[in-house]
Amino acid sequence: MPVPPLPRLGLGCAPLGNLYRAMPDATAAAVTAAALDLGCGYLDTAPHYGLGLSEERLGRALAGRPRSSYVLSTKVGRRLRPLAPGERTDGQGFVDTPARAREWDFTADGIRATLEGSLERLGTDDVDIVYLHDVEDHLPEVYATGFPALAALRDEGLVGAIGFGMNDSGVLARLVADLDVDVVLCAGRWTLLERTAYDDLLPVCAERSTA
Repeated sequence: MPVPPLPRLGLGCAPLGNLYRAMPDATAAAVTAAALDLGCGYLDTAPHYGLGLSEERLGRALAGRPRSSYVLSTKVGRRLRPLAPGERTDGQGFVDTPARAREWDFTADGIRATLEGSLERLGTDDVDIVYLHDVEDHLPEVYATGFPALAALRDEGLVGAIGFGMNDSGVLARLVADLDVDVVLCAGRWTLLERTAYDDLLPVCAERSTA
């Protein structure tokens, strides 16, 4: 599926999930509004970010804005569930999070349920892009069930463009070469200080016409 037109600047919404420090709800709303007003019309979030808190805050901040005025992406692979009695939240760098836990889930039912949970928290019926998130240590499950499940949702028209989001440009390059990937999100490997993606990821994306 064609990737929606993306602006040159976007907002990564991990901080809206209280990454490393707590952020007031009002600040999260103000950050989102300022980003959109300044032309950062691409917003990326994930269930992992604050155990759903980022998606919840982003959904409230986007309420009332025309859906066509921004591009929205979220991720699957980590499924959220309520904490069991006596269980403690593993924030994994996020603080003051809801009482939830993460579970890796690459089954077809898990991928679908994870996306449905994200849509509910975001308060929307659709997202433009869905990524499989941080899957470099789970490639057998990705090839066997995770990516086929996400591709099936794309084929059904339930999701837009699909791909992968992670830090490892080499693994992304392998996935782009092997699979029908629309778009990838690579964190930190094409910056002023590091150009790893130039050697491995960008050439195969150009060859495969992957955004």
